[in-house]
Amino acid sequence: MYIYNVTLNVASDVHEQWLDWMKKKHIPDVMKTGCFLENRILKVLYVEDEGHTYSVQYSFSEMSDIERYQREFAQALQAEHKALFGEKYAAFRTLLQVVD
Repeated sequence: MYIYNVTLNVASDVHEQWLDWMKKKHIPDVMKTGCFLENRILKVLYVEDEGHTYSVQYSFSEMSDIERYQREFAQALQAEHKALFGEKYAAFRTLLQVVD
């Protein structure tokens, strides 16, 4: 099992709008790609940066799932995010492997 983790720091002035959009639009759109099994959004606590920091996690079972997502869907979904929130966020992405 693997996790595609997106850590985002979002400016306070768009935080509530961003969180609502993530829950109602973006995360459902990512899940509709069929590349992921589950998702969750977590708030990162005690961060010294300004704004609000979140970890958005999507689980998948095969590396081919994330490769397909990146090849076919990621660019458009990330472009929509940037069009709506511009420079009001910073994001970095990591791939994690679940260790049993």
